[in-house]
Amino acid sequence: MIAEIISIGDELITGQTLNSNASWLAGNLDKTGVATRQITIVSDDKEEIERALSEAERRADLILITGGLGPTKDDNTRDVLCNFFNSRLIESRLVLDDIKAFFAKRGLEVTETNRKQSLVPENCRILRNKNGTAPGLWFERKNKIFIAMPGVPFELKPMVKDHVIPFLKEKITGNFIIHRTILTHGIGESFLADKLNAWEKEFPPNIRLSYLPSPGTVKLRLSGTSKAPKKLKDEIEKLTGKLKDIIPDHIYGEDDDTMQSIVGKLLMGKGATLSVAESCTGGMISQMITSVAGASRYFTGSVIAYDNKIKIRQLGIDKSVIEKHGAVSRQVAESMATAIKKSFNTDYAIATTGIAGPEGGSKKKPVGMIWIALAVNSRITSEKFLFGDDRERNIIITSIAALNMLRKAIKEKL
Repeated sequence: MIAEIISIGDELITGQTLNSNASWLAGNLDKTGVATRQITIVSDDKEEIERALSEAERRADLILITGGLGPTKDDNTRDVLCNFFNSRLIESRLVLDDIKAFFAKRGLEVTETNRKQSLVPENCRILRNKNGTAPGLWFERKNKIFIAMPGVPFELKPMVKDHVIPFLKEKITGNFIIHRTILTHGIGESFLADKLNAWEKEFPPNIRLSYLPSPGTVKLRLSGTSKAPKKLKDEIEKLTGKLKDIIPDHIYGEDDDTMQSIVGKLLMGKGATLSVAESCTGGMISQMITSVAGASRYFTGSVIAYDNKIKIRQLGIDKSVIEKHGAVSRQVAESMATAIKKSFNTDYAIATTGIAGPEGGSKKKPVGMIWIALAVNSRITSEKFLFGDDRERNIIITSIAALNMLRKAIKEKL
């Protein structure tokens, strides 16, 4: 089965809104064994939407449409679909009841604008929306399936999980697709490729490797297709086992793991606590840690000591240490980690200080120079990094590197 995704909205065309729905949809289709061959973004213009539908019908078996189903004048998807499938709009009692219930829960009356959401093409199948007012619309013609859904992610995703994915699992026969993603840190894509050259040559024809780099990490995704899923799973397992022998120091997780979720599990496993003192990362490490549900079990808190006055007043760093070595130094990073650990009474503490850029560097301390310190028990360790000159990238890479230092320390039972 071949799929195409049509994302509708002027805000997507202009770049005001990131088209995250399309990437999420394509990923979930891929996991189900459906190949997405094209993703199309069109404006809210009726002619453009109809043209996209006609072209997709020629190319794909399954066409997923997102956006343009709202109650305002710029939402044209429903009207275009009604015309495209030679239908007429009728009021759906089911949808209207859902809309009334949706507003009743919020203590609001249904306006005439809201009521218009209950008008649907007569020849469509309705997908109920439990999280909003716009229903999904399902059409079938000449063995082609069109499914239009709201563009709001928290409305779209339940529809896909409740209706689209179950349908596809029943419909699809033939080859199975299995993915396995290995997460690496501390080595660039090209260096990784050199190390894995011989390993890649062992791949059977039905398994391929993709390198997926992002700031601070490289994902290695093995994708295989076969009519015998157990055999395929065993083949991928064998290959990943060899990979772990080749680059054991660089692998930190698999599939949907994140550096922060892995660190969280390790801390909970030890019953240990963590505090953080951040300067150049500006709270990014704390945000990553607290993005994991249950982080309150091990994360006590942090101090963003961006200004030197805060390093001195809040963390108690000796002013003379900063004056002698500079804020971006091993001595200051280690003092920050020691101070936050003592102040927050935690088992572990990490601290960052550096020059994120794009300004503030010097010949001796260039932009991208970062110090990360880790305090555990009575031991202090620190490491200097020289990253690039991109501010946002430096903040992300530093945050991941700091958590990775902590991960390694816990794994080494420090």
